[in-house]
Amino acid sequence: MNQRVLIRKYFEEYSMVNSDIESFDYFIDHQLKTIIQENGTVLPTIIPHTIDEFKIKLDNPRIGKPMITEADGSKRDIYPIESRLRKISYSAPLFIDVSAHVDGIQRESFTTQIGNLPIMLKSKYCHLHGLSINELMEKKEDPYDPGGYFIINGTEKVLVSIEDLASNRMTVEKNKLGPTEFTGKIFSEFGSYKIPHAFEKLKDDIFVLTFTRVKRVPLIVIIKALGLIKDEEIMKSVGTEFKDELFINLLEFVNMKNEEDALDYIAKKIGITQAREIRIERTKEILDKYLLPHLGISREDRVYKAYNICKLLKKFIEVSNGKLKLDDKDHYANKRLKLSGVLLSDLFRVNLKVLIGDLLYNFQRIVKRGKFPSIKVIIRDKLLTQRMYSSMATGNWVGGRKGISQRIQRLNFLEMTSHLQRVVSPLSASQENFDARALHSTTLGRLCPIETPEGTNIGLRKNLALLARVSQKVDEDDLVKTLGNIGVKMVR
Repeated sequence: MNQRVLIRKYFEEYSMVNSDIESFDYFIDHQLKTIIQENGTVLPTIIPHTIDEFKIKLDNPRIGKPMITEADGSKRDIYPIESRLRKISYSAPLFIDVSAHVDGIQRESFTTQIGNLPIMLKSKYCHLHGLSINELMEKKEDPYDPGGYFIINGTEKVLVSIEDLASNRMTVEKNKLGPTEFTGKIFSEFGSYKIPHAFEKLKDDIFVLTFTRVKRVPLIVIIKALGLIKDEEIMKSVGTEFKDELFINLLEFVNMKNEEDALDYIAKKIGITQAREIRIERTKEILDKYLLPHLGISREDRVYKAYNICKLLKKFIEVSNGKLKLDDKDHYANKRLKLSGVLLSDLFRVNLKVLIGDLLYNFQRIVKRGKFPSIKVIIRDKLLTQRMYSSMATGNWVGGRKGISQRIQRLNFLEMTSHLQRVVSPLSASQENFDARALHSTTLGRLCPIETPEGTNIGLRKNLALLARVSQKVDEDDLVKTLGNIGVKMVR
């Protein structure tokens, strides 16, 4: 009896799709602004010869309420029921501030609509948000419909959550095959980048690191290239108790006394054949941009990266020596769920870059004709909208993934609820992957242990447990501030 009361009270406060709605709201409130800032400064390569510098700035995105533009040009609010009946998309206009700067002086500044964004039902930006049961019935909506889905061309679409390995954290695994016994893996995620890194120990006891173009470069060389030159500092940062493992590595590169020598060594290792100065600069760019980009991509972050690599090396040695247990990648602490907000941010980021590319093309095409166009007339607002709608209608997502957006199954209420809570693994259904399909103890209370299909998708297509909630990303600045208040000092 008490359990029934508890569950009823829980659902009076939260819906089963609450996590998805929170994720969508977070995308609109925070991630949208971050993506715009990442791509906010546009520098055309072809400009009029009369000016030295020209740049376009994008800033301050904001979204309205769902509306429709009729054939006569009039605009008005639209509710979900009308979207369903008229077979149109339930979306809201996205506005952005655009400014053009000539030689450091602002030439024009205006606010324009760059497209329409699909709006999740019952989210904060939906007209149905916060309405009572009677008000929902007045709008011809089912008062018990949980929301958490989109309406694209009149069809109800749900974005299926994707289960993925946690980024920005290292897991050490034992290899069955290959030249190394253990491999430490970390996926560094920053904006549109998701770069795999691999720590290994070769047969001559030299620790190496692999990422992007950099293949099995000695770890000590990379640490020195990042600005941590002194062997004593490296030893202290990793841990003096590991001097036996580190001694051979430090001795091998004892003559490497400065950053330039280390950078030049890496450049030769990855096949950069230009003059020494150019080799060094290109290597610096690679280290800044592609080496653990989640820690920063500026020059000031290099030493910070060096200290973090030392800590990752410490963990790798401890696992290799049996002091720490091997990481279990099927453990749910090493997993993350990509909900609607994250999936939409990936889609928006790619399509925004397409829009900026189109803007640059139109600008440079007109400049070649000897004219200097206004930015206002060359922004195609329908481009972003059409591409977003296309992905959500077909389910074909960025990164070659398919079936992300699916038509909601309305066979009955339970079927619909199940579909809204679905979690899909990115692993291929045609491969065995026995460990990934098995029921892991850490999924109890988080995923339903019963509901999974028979056949090739068994264990790969799952459902969230009835009372499961997915937490949202914590703002890094707030976390650093909280840690600072309790006495934790940042080493940078």
